[in-house]
Amino acid sequence: MSDIFKKPVSRRTVAKGGLASILAAGAMPTIFTGASHAAYCNEPTGGDVTLGFNVPQTGAYADEGADELRAYKLAVKHLNGEGDGDMLNTFKPSALKGNGILGKKVKYVTGDTQTKSDAARASAKRMIEKDKALVITGGSSSGVAIAVQGLCQEAGVIFMAGLTHSNDTTGKDKRRNGFRHFFNAYMSGAALGPVLEKEYGKERKAYHLTADYTWGWTQEESMKNTTEALGWKTTKTVKTPVGAGDFSQYITPVLNSGADVLILNHYGKDMINSLTQAVQFGLRDKQVNGKNFEIIVPLFSRLMAQGAGEAIKGILGSTNWNWSLKDPASAAFVKSFGAEYGAPPSMAAHTCYCQTLLYANACEMAGTFSPEGVVKSLEGFKFDGLGNGATEYRAEDHQCFKDVLVVRGNQNPTSQYDLLEVVEVTPRSQVEYDAKIFGGDLGPVNAKPC
Repeated sequence: MSDIFKKPVSRRTVAKGGLASILAAGAMPTIFTGASHAAYCNEPTGGDVTLGFNVPQTGAYADEGADELRAYKLAVKHLNGEGDGDMLNTFKPSALKGNGILGKKVKYVTGDTQTKSDAARASAKRMIEKDKALVITGGSSSGVAIAVQGLCQEAGVIFMAGLTHSNDTTGKDKRRNGFRHFFNAYMSGAALGPVLEKEYGKERKAYHLTADYTWGWTQEESMKNTTEALGWKTTKTVKTPVGAGDFSQYITPVLNSGADVLILNHYGKDMINSLTQAVQFGLRDKQVNGKNFEIIVPLFSRLMAQGAGEAIKGILGSTNWNWSLKDPASAAFVKSFGAEYGAPPSMAAHTCYCQTLLYANACEMAGTFSPEGVVKSLEGFKFDGLGNGATEYRAEDHQCFKDVLVVRGNQNPTSQYDLLEVVEVTPRSQVEYDAKIFGGDLGPVNAKPC
């Protein structure tokens, strides 16, 4: 071995012989060594690995975020071989062993997205740079998901989206390092269409109130396309700010608009508030155009149903998953989550638990934490036993395709959690679409060192 590796290179040596003479001797000066030895960003060197859970702990979607975090913690417990194993026992094909990920104990750090893109990027950046998180996952807003997905692509880590429903996440804003297990707005429209026609007919006039960001825009577009294809007319579309609280100024004009359907493209506390206020204003007691006035909530969750109370009864919508499903995987998850937290999980909790297992399994399949290996394992991956039936991570856009549930607010609940009745399980074939219709380019994998 050259002496240059045995003794530190002094400033005097560099000054005398110059950097060129050191390089000619086949050595790299100390100033260029260190983190650059990593093969990829945050490559683990010890006996554990850190996952970053970035969820809304404050803001309009905080209820969803709290349940997401519960699911993430439960997934870590099961990956480390603690507890009953839950869906580790039903997930197929699986390389998971219950001894961490690739033999390394799983640890985690958390961040608060505040349901704001800038705050979400800042917390994700901190987890990557300070906490050395290998993957970032979570969120209950498509605006947040798209922002953090872009950051993860730039940083060279994997992003496993939480609850994000905008078509753009795996459409025009898709990235190679990002993956989504949750369904999207197009699928909600495609699943709801036949049910709306059967329940409400072909001659309707719809008024849209829409959250003013990427999810609301694509949800409104998808619902308009679906309902207008049925023969419905769109009376008006109105954008509302996230976290508005009081929606009375937006609901009052609906009363004299001539519309006989109100479509609430709202989520979280915004949906709870807008639906509750719409019912209080007497919309559901009205008859317009010789028809009973109806309200539709395209994207439902049990937590929203709980918050809306009586107002939710009879309201149609769609959901990614529901705790009342009887398949073995759903039953295992409900049992495990309920034992841990004393309540059934929401669909947000379900998708976040699944994303954690899917990431861990991709690492095991690849034999590495490198983004290149993880991406290769997940693209085109077909699996079952995670509660949605047969599912595929489509290689072209990293969107999961599976059955979609159409649900209705339960008229006669048997418990405080029995709030959504599954009206129809829409098969994957009915909600699938050509990956090209939403544009975007996945681009290459970023697997470079941080």
